[in-house]
This record gives sequence, C-alpha cells and structure tokens, in this order.
Amino acid sequence: MMLEILQSIASGIPLSIALTIVAFVSGAVLGMPLCGMRASNAQPVRVLSGALVLTLRSIPPIVWLFFIFFGLGADFIQISPFEAAALGLGLITAANMAEIYRGALTAIHPGQWEAAAALNLPPLYRFVDVIGPQLFRIALPSGATYAIGLLKDTAIASTIGVPEIAFEAYHTSQRTFHSLDVYAVAGLFYILISLSLAALTRWADVKLRARVAR
Repeated sequence: MMLEILQSIASGIPLSIALTIVAFVSGAVLGMPLCGMRASNAQPVRVLSGALVLTLRSIPPIVWLFFIFFGLGADFIQISPFEAAALGLGLITAANMAEIYRGALTAIHPGQWEAAAALNLPPLYRFVDVIGPQLFRIALPSGATYAIGLLKDTAIASTIGVPEIAFEAYHTSQRTFHSLDVYAVAGLFYILISLSLAALTRWADVKLRARVAR
C-alpha cells in the first residue's frame, strides 16, 4: 500500500516543479520592468505600477486562479488548468519580485551608480557589469525564500484541476482511505524539494559573491 501511495503522489512532482519554475521565471523577468516603473521619475507611471503591484499582491492566489480559469477561461479564452495556474502565479510573482528588486536597488550605495557613470559606460553596460550583479546578489535570499513559498502555493492549483502533488494526494487519500499516510508522504516530498531549492540557492549565492567580488 505504501508503495502505491508513493507512486501516486510522486506522479504529481513533475507538474509541481514545472509550475514553480514557469511561474517564478516568468515573474522574475516581468518583475524587472515593473520595478523600473516603480522607480520611475514620472509620477503617473509610479502610481499606475504601484496600483498594479498592490492589486496583484492583495488578492489571494486562489481568487486569481478562479478568476483566470473559471472567469476568463470560460467566457473569453481557451486555457488549460496548468496555463491558468502558471499565468496567475506568474503575475503574482512578478509583483512580489518587483518589490524585492526595488528593495535591492535601494540597498546599493549611490556611489556605485556614480562610479558606473564616471566610467562613461552605456546604460545597458552600467546595469550588466556594475549594478546588475549587486542587485541580484542582494535580491537572491529574498527571491529564494519566495520561490520556496511559491512551491507550496502551487498546491492551490489542485483546486482548478492541475494534477500536482496536492491534487494526487487528495485523490489518493480518497481512494485508499489512508489520509494520514498520504499527506505525510506529500509533506515529505515538499520538504525534499524545498531543501533542493535551498541548496541550489546557496550554490548561486557563492557564484554571485565571486562575480561581485571581481
């Protein structure tokens, strides 16, 4: 019986990991221009981006997923459960990563910007060679913490039919009537994946420290 439980819940691991990666990567990318808007000198841009970030962060993820899948998906566009979950969690991630980036930017000493300008570097190279490595180094711990939280948030996708870990755990418990064993195994899988993410973060931190120190 335990082998059946392990196999059933393990079948949801690939989608949990895939959903975490897709939502985090898309959110991390979209968060950059959103952060730039939040730091803009134009007040209307700051207000608009601030309102967008507030909206995305204030509404619970499950409401966003229901709105996208059962609302937009039913009336306007055809979208699969996985796509709806990735879109909803990706947008929420973008808002949170924008704030993480913004906090990292404020932690960079103004002298770094002045030094980059004194070198007469083009704006792109100022960011790539001077500001960017420092920004990502500062943002990495908070971003990694959010990524681990995002992994747990993927369980919400089970409510719209994404067959990830929580989805498989629920249906396995209904089929086997071994709820305690099933959810203990599901929790163990989440812990193992979270530990793997933490190890990956530590490796990336070492690489970024070496990059910034050069």
